[in-house]
Amino acid sequence: MNFRRTRAMARKEMLHILRDPRSLFAAIVTPLSMLLIFGYALSLDVDRIPTMIYDLDHTSQSEDLIREFRGSRYFDIIGETNSYRPIEREIDARRALIGVVIPDDYSRNLALGKEAQVQLLLDGSDSNTATTALGYAEGLVAGYAKRVREDVQRQRAGTVIQGGVEARIRVWYNPDLVSRNFIVPGLIAVILMIIVANLSSLTIAREWENGTMEQLLSTPVRPSEMALGKLSAYFVLGMIDMLICLLVGVFIFDVPFKGNIFILLISSCVFLFGALACGILISAANRTQLMAYQLGTLTSFLPAFLLSGFIYSISNMPRIIQAIALFVPARYFINILNGLFLKGVGFSLIWFDFLLLVVYGVMMFFFATRKLRQKVA
Repeated sequence: MNFRRTRAMARKEMLHILRDPRSLFAAIVTPLSMLLIFGYALSLDVDRIPTMIYDLDHTSQSEDLIREFRGSRYFDIIGETNSYRPIEREIDARRALIGVVIPDDYSRNLALGKEAQVQLLLDGSDSNTATTALGYAEGLVAGYAKRVREDVQRQRAGTVIQGGVEARIRVWYNPDLVSRNFIVPGLIAVILMIIVANLSSLTIAREWENGTMEQLLSTPVRPSEMALGKLSAYFVLGMIDMLICLLVGVFIFDVPFKGNIFILLISSCVFLFGALACGILISAANRTQLMAYQLGTLTSFLPAFLLSGFIYSISNMPRIIQAIALFVPARYFINILNGLFLKGVGFSLIWFDFLLLVVYGVMMFFFATRKLRQKVA
């Protein structure tokens, strides 16, 4: 491989990028826009759940329970009613997600130490949100009932009989369970995969459409030098996008970064190299930019968004889909990003994901250069 020829090819591609300011502007602004839009709009947090209250007990204990719901950040009381019909109507109209019905024997059962039941009516059309809301409501009701029973025991016996085991929950790495801290690092990987794969997938196809590919093939430039030169120009652009996403994630979305910045940059370089090499391979296999762009989108956006563990847990997918997800490089880069951002892990815990990215990049570059060896038919 000749460095001068590779540098000349990289300079040619960089000049092409700089002479197309609209494409350059889109390549830099698009990742920023996607990160801001998805970062603010996409959230897995379930809070301020619209709630209807139906109190049949009308005692101080039931009023205290209602105040517990009002004081919780997870629930938003939109109204109280005296029958089931308004709850059903609000849930049907999607103005309420949950209805809380306090029976008329609630306070009496609490005072007697019996099981005090509360009826929860949920809109199950969105099963994930309904399950989360049910867990929040059950925890709130159980916690309040426990405190009331302890007060009753204290008044009767003067002391509270403690249980043999007291469970205390401690959440590591994301104590407040803020979904943004998990989503934003994953977004960085998904956005980079989409942008760089689509940009590089057009570079060889553009040469075919413009009729300049024949001239390149007639020069002493080798396929590996052509691929590496074109890849280098977009690599610089990809690193700029990476740094922009990193700064936005840390300083705008307040995502904690606890790891080593050097490991992050090296991992990003390896991931970008593999994604760009994949784009070069797609571009070399197609003679038109339209086909290259469509195939680039199909092989970058859908796998990175759906099969990388970014939103959906891979362990919950069918076996065949889990097997396919093994070949999605964004999956391993997301593992590295989450480990560095939230856990602050060292290289000793992410080396396997890093190695897989290296193998992916080498394989994509090998197949891209092999495809470029084909002469004009």
